[in-house]
Amino acid sequence: MTTQVTSADLQAFTEDWLDWYRTQEERLADPHGFLAITGLYWLDDRPQRFPDAPGTWRTGSDGVSVALDDGEELVVEGSQVRGEHHFGVLPERGGVNAVWGNAVIEVAKRGGHDIVRPRHPDAPLRTAFAGTPAYAPDPRWALTGRYVAFDEPRPTTVGAAVEGLEHVYDAPGRIEFELDGRSLSLTAFPGHAPGSLSVLFTDATSGVTTYAANRVVGVEPPGADGTVVLDFNRAANLPCAYTDLATCPLPPAENRLPVPIEAGLKIPRERGGA
Repeated sequence: MTTQVTSADLQAFTEDWLDWYRTQEERLADPHGFLAITGLYWLDDRPQRFPDAPGTWRTGSDGVSVALDDGEELVVEGSQVRGEHHFGVLPERGGVNAVWGNAVIEVAKRGGHDIVRPRHPDAPLRTAFAGTPAYAPDPRWALTGRYVAFDEPRPTTVGAAVEGLEHVYDAPGRIEFELDGRSLSLTAFPGHAPGSLSVLFTDATSGVTTYAANRVVGVEPPGADGTVVLDFNRAANLPCAYTDLATCPLPPAENRLPVPIEAGLKIPRERGGA
């Protein structure tokens, strides 16, 4: 009876992981996902034109603007725009997706810089995408840990996949856990959902079987006693693992684990992964 329950639990665990994996891959390979990016352009006060986007672009104290040529139009937040359009001052890590035919022109701010990043469904990186290699899911890598909140969120500056760029996050706390009898901890950043956490890390597999620069694990909101589940089976690649046209953050120094985490997504085939 115990064996049957264990087998059923393992099957459910694997099926849940497969659902997560498919969602990751679908988001990545979306017609306007990160694999569809064809350029990364840094704006300043000089008018600039790009081969894969309409109009002439600039930014300044009043934010980003584009001057469209006759016959060109964008759809911004559901409205057609022609001529000159002002996107205004964008918040850090914020942005707007402007539709141009079957493409999307992402206008965003990263590391204090305004950027334009066109996304075309027929981008070669996207059309050739064949999926990401991954370790087989294993419950041993779903670890119970303890979240310890800082007295106040700590502004934490980290590097980026783009040389010279920095990101600043307010770290609310750290996650303490044990692996094979060894006490470890990871600084956590806020996640996408309220109360959730996000952990950027590297480990002894980084640059060997997993992407060298970073991986990320999402963590559900801690329990009342601080208990969290740190499921390394769901260690995901950031977009910079696939394309040089991403501005992904790097882990803080204290999140470089000295142990191998043989779980989660591996080096993408686009970077030479098997």
